Amino acid sequence: VQLQASGGGLVEPGGSLRLSCAASGRSLENYGIGWYRQVPGNNRDMVAINTSDNKTMYADSVKGRFTISRDSAKNTMNLQMNNLKPEDTAVYYCQVANAFTHFWGQGTLVTVSS
Repeated sequence: VQLQASGGGLVEPGGSLRLSCAASGRSLENYGIGWYRQVPGNNRDMVAINTSDNKTMYADSVKGRFTISRDSAKNTMNLQMNNLKPEDTAVYYCQVANAFTHFWGQGTLVTVSS
């Protein structure tokens, strides 16, 4: 599976961004999907995941502000981010996974600053 992430950029605190990750090579239908983020010098942390049987989990820090979704028709996964805070600044990575393997997108930078 090849993953191409897009949608990052600079936004002011309180603003919104929508990240997308287009998958090619295989359908996302039988994979769990996830968004992770990483600040230089820190670990890559889970932001949101959606399992292949449609269970969703969010990091406590983004609950109520971020929404993960998948578009089966377009074979894409999305992360809607609202009410962004400076501490959300990071490189965001999309991931797809099953019991046997996982794939990462290339990362897209989100900067929240006034």
